[in-house]
Amino acid sequence: MYASFVNQNPCDTQAPRIMPFRLWVVCGLGLSLLLNACGTPVQRPTLPPSETDLVLLRSPTLCTSKSDFLKTHPASTLKPQDWGTGQEVVLPADRSPSHSDESYFFDEDGTLVGTIFTFPSGLDLNPYPVLRHTLTRLKPVLEFYLNVANLSSKTNMDPSALYETGDEKTTTQYLVLGTREHPTLLQASVTIDPYVRLFSPYRREFLERLRHPRGQKPGQQLDSQGAEDKEPFLSLQQFARGQTAQLSYCGTQNYDTAATAYQKAIASGFTNKVWLAEAHHKLGLAWVGKGEHEKAKAEMLLSLTIRPNTPEILNNLGTVYRQLGDKANALASFEKSVTLRPNYAIARYNLAEAYEPTNPKRALSEYETYLALVEGIPDEASRIALVQQRVKALKH
Repeated sequence: MYASFVNQNPCDTQAPRIMPFRLWVVCGLGLSLLLNACGTPVQRPTLPPSETDLVLLRSPTLCTSKSDFLKTHPASTLKPQDWGTGQEVVLPADRSPSHSDESYFFDEDGTLVGTIFTFPSGLDLNPYPVLRHTLTRLKPVLEFYLNVANLSSKTNMDPSALYETGDEKTTTQYLVLGTREHPTLLQASVTIDPYVRLFSPYRREFLERLRHPRGQKPGQQLDSQGAEDKEPFLSLQQFARGQTAQLSYCGTQNYDTAATAYQKAIASGFTNKVWLAEAHHKLGLAWVGKGEHEKAKAEMLLSLTIRPNTPEILNNLGTVYRQLGDKANALASFEKSVTLRPNYAIARYNLAEAYEPTNPKRALSEYETYLALVEGIPDEASRIALVQQRVKALKH
């Protein structure tokens, strides 16, 4: 059983992350993993709705193809521009029903992966009770200060907050200035989850939209407390493309696209070794999907040379060894994985399976540990039933 993660492990203090003035880390949803690296269920919390009485979210469905998008948005009204290896098309505010600068982002495969609506002068939300109600039910994931010169009523740095909501595959973000009683919307975005980081307010590409809004001269200042996310854009973009293809965010799983994307992400040059190690790990999983187990082993071993003693990679490497018939190395990998993270349930399950033919007593112990770790997790019901049968057989 392989483990695959959409986001970096939030329990890992070395994982790449933004360090703003105040930051709440939110675990993402691992669509092909039932247990996260902390050994607890990966479950998105119950989120309030992202409904709005603005027109701004009534846009094309994410994952729409560019050709379908252009059927409802005449090319003559749009301004295309490069977006990394993809393309951004802009519907200017004077042509937009939302009266904002609407940006639609397509990856290099021509798939709509995100949208941003920018209100350079700010939009008073008092006339919009539905959206204001949604915001009152959310806790900010980020709080910092902004000084946006285009807001005529703002002369000093003002408190701002980033709010997130969404569903299993998408994230909606609202960047809001002012207090909860008098909120002003500056930007809103909707993206599929793998691309969320590219739309962070700590990305330079995001900040520039506020520093130099349409029609303004360069030199507008936007000051914020916190570190700007400087990880290479192209690497993150290709990594997100790989995740989208590998985890079926926009239809059928496509391991060919995933493998190509992860290779491009690596070639673009991650500066952080954790990102680089994870890109090799994910490339290994893509090779597994294509049935190329020797290539998968090579990538996972390379990942471990960059970032040794990572339980998830060791667990997945153990599964690759098992597929290659290398039982000794498979067992050693699973053993090391659970030694490093004793409550890593899926690795416990894999270790029990590896021991069962030769050491039933140890297998029984590992199965029972697995059952204790996953008790009450609905998504594990079928595997729990299987393990219960094996435990019963081993006891007799």
